[in-house]
Amino acid sequence: QVQLVESGGGSVEVGGSLRLSCAYTGSTYCMGWFRQAPGKEREGIANIGSGGRSNYADSVKGRFTISKDNAKRTLYLQMNSLKPADTGMYYCAAGWVSGGSCSFRPLYYAYWGQGTQVTVSS
Repeated sequence: QVQLVESGGGSVEVGGSLRLSCAYTGSTYCMGWFRQAPGKEREGIANIGSGGRSNYADSVKGRFTISKDNAKRTLYLQMNSLKPADTGMYYCAAGWVSGGSCSFRPLYYAYWGQGTQVTVSS
């Protein structure tokens, strides 16, 4: 059984930074971060495989960094140069590969945290 608990969300001004953490128990091959803005679908923004290979959505590439500390059993998302469009509920998730790599589709993630809110104001 995999359990996930996010922390680190909050309010920040445009251009600021936040680091999200996700403490996990159990293990799966893929772990990822998703976000959901009000009235929009949940979207995958970053994921990482057990071998350390990471993938990013175009909307966050170059600004966000996903990492995982296996010893601390914690997944991180470092978010820099934040924009109002980054506002939303952020979820960490654990799942399995699709087509040989970690997917951005929620369908392939069986375990979810409760979410942490990120608000970026201008």
